[in-house]
Amino acid sequence: MEFQADAIDRVIKNTIEVMESSKYQIFEILQVARDELAALTRELKRVMEETEETLQKVDKLELNYHRSRIRLTEVSRDFVRYSEKDIRIAYEKATELQLELMMTREREAYLRSRRDELQMRVRSVENSVERAESIGSQMSVVVEYLSGELGQVTRIVESAKNRQMIGLKIILAQEEERKRIAREIHDGPAQMLANLVLRTEIVERMLLKQEFGLVQHEIVDLKGQVRFSLEEMRKVIFNLRPMALDDLGLIPTLRKYVHDYEDKTKIRTAFETRGKEHRLSSAMEAAVFRLVQEALSNAAKHAYPSYVLVEITFQAQLIKIVVKDNGLGFNVQKIKNEQSSRESFGLVGMRERVELLEGRMEIESAENQGTSVVIHIPTNVDKGKE
Repeated sequence: MEFQADAIDRVIKNTIEVMESSKYQIFEILQVARDELAALTRELKRVMEETEETLQKVDKLELNYHRSRIRLTEVSRDFVRYSEKDIRIAYEKATELQLELMMTREREAYLRSRRDELQMRVRSVENSVERAESIGSQMSVVVEYLSGELGQVTRIVESAKNRQMIGLKIILAQEEERKRIAREIHDGPAQMLANLVLRTEIVERMLLKQEFGLVQHEIVDLKGQVRFSLEEMRKVIFNLRPMALDDLGLIPTLRKYVHDYEDKTKIRTAFETRGKEHRLSSAMEAAVFRLVQEALSNAAKHAYPSYVLVEITFQAQLIKIVVKDNGLGFNVQKIKNEQSSRESFGLVGMRERVELLEGRMEIESAENQGTSVVIHIPTNVDKGKE
């Protein structure tokens, strides 16, 4: 046992060194992304301010051009009061203002295009920063675990159900979820609403100038942004906890979610129940819902199926979950070995959830033959916690 402990200690030390090095590289990438985001934000602010100034200049030029046209008409009609020189000066002034107005309008169109481009780039870099922060946070947690005493690491290796580790995982998961939701609200709906306020002011100016063609374009764009913001808010609320879960129970909530999933993904989806349906504890119903949600999400992202079956079976002190699709499928052993693959991350997350519930998860799949995920969870695990 002493030899094994020394070997584990060496492996852990080497792993810590590699992960520490990788962590600092991720932090460097994160800093570069943050600097780029700050630069883009400043540029976007400058462009939006310049757009506002240009709009004001267009308003002023349109008014002056209109007056110059009136002046030209006036001097052109009255040959008694005005000479040929006066007519020429009025004509040149009107032409000059018309040219300047055209150039300013072109500048306005360019600034609008630049503004939209910068907004897309800001959203893209924000997503990159979020992913880098998440990876850095996960690596910090792993390094913290591995940096503990060898005896503690050995006990964790020997017993995956260590209560302290499970408790810490739950706390970390809660904090990460709160951080993610706060970031989603700040970087998503809050930013979009601020932008919508500015865009409505621009539309108001266009209405005053009776530029109905541009107004229609802006309103269509605003409508899309409002819908997107509303969808983002609904996602945040739904991720906190589906309200129907407490009001209606697990099965009606899953049935509605499956229906919405089919509408959204255009994947034909069936939902079936077996056994005598009954209410579970609040925590258990939430856990089962999240497992089905994750399984369906994985199917849509990676399997590209045309049909998915969700089956819930109530047994004595046990609930069985089956999510089966006819998608691409995969080599189960290969995915287990490729710990960095996206599919592997999804499966690891589901497996950890199931293990916390003292259940078991089985996966059957082969390339081009679909995938079947079968989960068994004892429903009497948390009775003592109610």
